[in-house]
Amino acid sequence: MSQPILAIRDVVVERAGRAILEIETLEILSGEVLAIVGPNGAGKSTLLLVLALLECPARGDVLFGGEPARRGDLKLRRRLAMVFQEPLLLDATVEANVRSGLALRGVHRAEQKRRAALWLERFAISHLAGRSARTLSGGEAQRTSLSRALVLEPDVLLLDEPFAALDQPTRATLIDDLDAILGQTGAATVLVTHDREEALRLGDRLGVLMGGRLRQIGDPSEIFAAPVDEDVAAFVGVETILSGRIRSQEGGLAAVSVGEHTVEAASDEPVGADVLVCLRPEDIVLAPRDEDDRPTSARNRLPGVVRRVLPSGPHARVELDAGFTVIALVTKQSLEELSLAPGSAVVASFKATAVHLIPHRRAAT
Repeated sequence: MSQPILAIRDVVVERAGRAILEIETLEILSGEVLAIVGPNGAGKSTLLLVLALLECPARGDVLFGGEPARRGDLKLRRRLAMVFQEPLLLDATVEANVRSGLALRGVHRAEQKRRAALWLERFAISHLAGRSARTLSGGEAQRTSLSRALVLEPDVLLLDEPFAALDQPTRATLIDDLDAILGQTGAATVLVTHDREEALRLGDRLGVLMGGRLRQIGDPSEIFAAPVDEDVAAFVGVETILSGRIRSQEGGLAAVSVGEHTVEAASDEPVGADVLVCLRPEDIVLAPRDEDDRPTSARNRLPGVVRRVLPSGPHARVELDAGFTVIALVTKQSLEELSLAPGSAVVASFKATAVHLIPHRRAAT
């Protein structure tokens, strides 16, 4: 396993006497992309500034290569590069912007031009080399900013919501290009974003930061499938979260009482345990009530009535009343074929393996 190139230990950042960031431990491995996601105000940008040695925590340490790092250490700072949401380009040509960091490091002019040309080509902006940065579109400006950072050949690349200000087509293309490029550089990368899709697309590991604390970190697919608590579940797209209690348990299959219904889940939680039943909307299949005799591998079937249908990009978000609210995501084609509309009687089906249970303590009464 790779050794951490950058780490923090027991870091606390305060504002007006109040802790806004508290991280016990976080390690960034050489060559990996660590995506940190969380809502606005979670402390993501503050965390990035601490890692960049631009913010001095009230307590705790930043370690670079296992050794304590201090704010103002120019030698270490030169092993880092940071890209912000706003490109912050100089009033100069695109090539001059890309070369600027190399010039500050005293790199020979010929070598500046060679390395700048390489990164202009990698980010498909060679044709813009002589253009003024003031004339660039948002996507072109961010490609210039990324080129300026990566031309320095940093050990660690820090990205602060670099796609947030871009339109969807520009954003999608740049994410694809950056994904390919990061796989070639070997630099450790930390991306902070509030966008789950960006994190899944780019991250080798995922950390969820909420309220200034790192709530969960690990493989992105595991976090999205098995969030550690209700807040994390809601943030990563679990739209149905129901209170339940384990009624029986046999061979790793739990029967959970949820309202007047029983839901089966692949779980080893003990009988009598209070749990939260979590269902992602894309794991729920809808069928008209009068067609519920079709063969299916789904162990769970909940009868309900469509309450609302809302557009959601290429899909439709269907809100059901099954004695409690259940949210399903269906394609627009399925919506039309099933004639789903408010008042439609349907059955929501889902597999036991699609259910994630979170141990839950009920508030004392």
